[in-house]
Amino acid sequence: MARTQPGPRERLLTAAQQLSYQQGVNVGVDALLSAANVARRSLYEHFGGKDGLIAEVLRRAAAEDLDRYRSAIAAAGDDPRKRLLAVFDMLDEVVSAPDFRGCRYLSADLALADPAHPAHAVTREYRQALHELLAPEVKRLGLPRPAHVTDQLMLLIEGTLATGAARHTSRPARDARELAQGILG
Repeated sequence: MARTQPGPRERLLTAAQQLSYQQGVNVGVDALLSAANVARRSLYEHFGGKDGLIAEVLRRAAAEDLDRYRSAIAAAGDDPRKRLLAVFDMLDEVVSAPDFRGCRYLSADLALADPAHPAHAVTREYRQALHELLAPEVKRLGLPRPAHVTDQLMLLIEGTLATGAARHTSRPARDARELAQGILG
């Protein structure tokens, strides 16, 4: 049976996910079209334009990233403290990868000045979903002010990703893990 090539929609998503991570969300339309080997018409038919494509790329990446967090938490057993600390072990691997370019959600938020850009809704949804993934584990620990503790963990996660992009030789996830240990008791 002959193997079929991905269609224009999938090629656009794949090219945009790679290029927008490597070069930022302001990557040119011509570069996206060239990398995907599609006509400009395909971009507008499938996504309504570049803004829609970028939002969909972020949505797809968010699903993948949230799955990575879920897997790290699940692999750590049943103890909620170990499950939360496993997030920072996973982040250490992510940030240490040679192709790591930082947090795509923070980068998008900073690069897209228009507050009405559809990507901003996706980045907010992603952060909310991650917060909701961590919150039950924090609650299981019985700590006072669990929502505040979850916010602190989110700050450590985002700080790890930002620092990892800015200082490639550091290991910020290890430092963040140590801080998380103090927060989690």
